[in-house]
Amino acid sequence: MDRFAPPPSLHHRLIGPLHVEAMLLADEARAYFDLAGKRERGRLDPIARVAFSCESLKLTTRLMHVISWLLTQRARQTGELEGRPVAAGRRSLGISPDTAEEVLALLPGTARVLIDASIDLYRRVERLDAAQGAIAASPARSMLDKLSASF
Repeated sequence: MDRFAPPPSLHHRLIGPLHVEAMLLADEARAYFDLAGKRERGRLDPIARVAFSCESLKLTTRLMHVISWLLTQRARQTGELEGRPVAAGRRSLGISPDTAEEVLALLPGTARVLIDASIDLYRRVERLDAAQGAIAASPARSMLDKLSASF
């Protein structure tokens, strides 16, 4: 078991605040890329402009993976997904596109801050996703769950 894996009850308590954080970050990113980001993008050289557009798409993809994972966790907590088959071998958190440091250096400061925040959020959720798998796979956890269900 991952020594950094949070206890299952802690895992459930983290979902709500992470969802709020993800939604706020998504809203900030949308507002930036729709308004100030457009102006800043126009002042960049052509290569940096393409990088700016690509990175805004990567940020959106990263956030959508996080939000989707968090909504799935909420549905599991409330029992909405009970009895529904899960695709075998399917990864529950989508893969985050990479962002190179040299590309980040070409972008305006606000864009860099938003991209870094999305990467940080994704990595935290990724650790929760991995910890959830470690908790579920633990033989000791399995026995404790069976004992709890018996009494």
